[in-house]
Amino acid sequence: MKHGKKYVEAAKAIDRSVQYDPKDAIALAKKAAVAKFDETIEVHIRTGCDGRHADQQIRGAVVLPHGTGKTVRVLVFAKGAKADEAAAAGADFVGAEELIPKIQNEGWLDFDVVVATPDMMSVVGRLGRVLGPKGLMPNPKSGTVTMDVTKAVNDIKAGKVEYRLDKSNIIHVPVGKASFSEEQLNENFSTLMGAITKARPSTLKGQFMKSIVIAPTMGPGVKVNVNKFV
Repeated sequence: MKHGKKYVEAAKAIDRSVQYDPKDAIALAKKAAVAKFDETIEVHIRTGCDGRHADQQIRGAVVLPHGTGKTVRVLVFAKGAKADEAAAAGADFVGAEELIPKIQNEGWLDFDVVVATPDMMSVVGRLGRVLGPKGLMPNPKSGTVTMDVTKAVNDIKAGKVEYRLDKSNIIHVPVGKASFSEEQLNENFSTLMGAITKARPSTLKGQFMKSIVIAPTMGPGVKVNVNKFV
């Protein structure tokens, strides 16, 4: 893959053979974000899990202390008092069955996170084919199927991120923007790694985290010393 001049210049500052201390890796990733927009700083963790086994699946969520720097649009499926509660908490969209054709037939997807009360999951389940592949299906493990819609909306708006294994057993999570201070990125990264370390499956034998890379959206990745999290 051919990279542009800016990428090549940024990559010169990073030694690909070195696993950096997290603070140094974040500083380098921040400097490597040279695009004309405010790049997202992402963490990519290659695990030793085998997601084909249910007992080695990893899925959860954590609220980053400084958020992600992104405005998150929340859709809540709820009725009656719970719908009023969701709207009062600041949900961007609140509804029930009437939203099904809008999403299914009109392709409306102007939201980033979906929350549902448990009684609405039979309705939301009808959208599985649309929401599932996009990672938008509400899930109890990530706190998006709940009766406490106020807490769910507040947490998401405050910077809650979800982490899960992809098909390659890698976890990809944003920890902020390049415009964040190094201190803010460090605190977000530490909070995320604390949550993922605790999520290690009890059945997993061998190394949990094989590699950790921090990278800006358009820039080169920086390897992090895995031994810090063993």
